[in-house]
Amino acid sequence: MTADLEIIGSKRIAVCAPQGALLVAERDVNDFMSEAMSLEADWLLLPVSRLGPDFLRLRTRLAGEMAQKCSTYRIGLAVVGDISEAVAASDALRDFVRESNRGTQVWFADDEAAFRKRLEDQVPA
Repeated sequence: MTADLEIIGSKRIAVCAPQGALLVAERDVNDFMSEAMSLEADWLLLPVSRLGPDFLRLRTRLAGEMAQKCSTYRIGLAVVGDISEAVAASDALRDFVRESNRGTQVWFADDEAAFRKRLEDQVPA
């Protein structure tokens, strides 16, 4: 997996390309985290297109595992893209997304522009 490094204010963002290996299992969580850590990133921007089919099914615990790893290593996670269908189909996911977006560690954004705006609003230039 290869991510590009971008700087927003004082934050280093590991931006994953929309195409590439999917996050489908716990070992993949480690691969994505390793990439972010190798770039000394403050945030990992993960497009929805890189999520395996079970990521948004909370019973699989994959999303929780990714969130926990990010928290442990103090790397923010931005899941970017339209997940409205999955949110509409799951009260648990809707609650997870809402609570995550209230915090500072895991955010769900409709697009990269929304993530960048939110981050820019929080960090000094």
